[in-house]
Amino acid sequence: MLASSDPGQSNRNLPIPLIGMTQAGAGGFFDDGGYPVGGGWEQVPFPRVEDENAYALEVTGESMEPLYRQGDILIVSPNAPTRNGDRVIIRTTDGEVMAKLLVRRSAKTIELASMNPDHPNFVFPLDRVEWIARIIWASQ
Repeated sequence: MLASSDPGQSNRNLPIPLIGMTQAGAGGFFDDGGYPVGGGWEQVPFPRVEDENAYALEVTGESMEPLYRQGDILIVSPNAPTRNGDRVIIRTTDGEVMAKLLVRRSAKTIELASMNPDHPNFVFPLDRVEWIARIIWASQ
């Protein structure tokens, strides 16, 4: 928990929607803007985040090792601006949800690096990207 000089602040945890990465790609959990919707979400308490649309994803599998491991929780802010070098969650128009490193975004493409050296990097045309959101925190 983050320390606070205001005693009233210590009880102001924000419940963040939580869902597994595998479930996230199944459909029905995000609206067109990448905001969490529908049922099936659990909640995890998190110190106050300024984005009311923030949510958590639980890492499943080994595809993001060594950076993120099975069971790690990623807090994602759909309203935070993204810049080169940010760790992001991206959803393609095919419905695939991935955690990647944003290498570069141009007027026509987006270049993403994998967290795991055994997995490929990607260059997508921007019209194949449904949404992109910045990872603002990870439990490790």
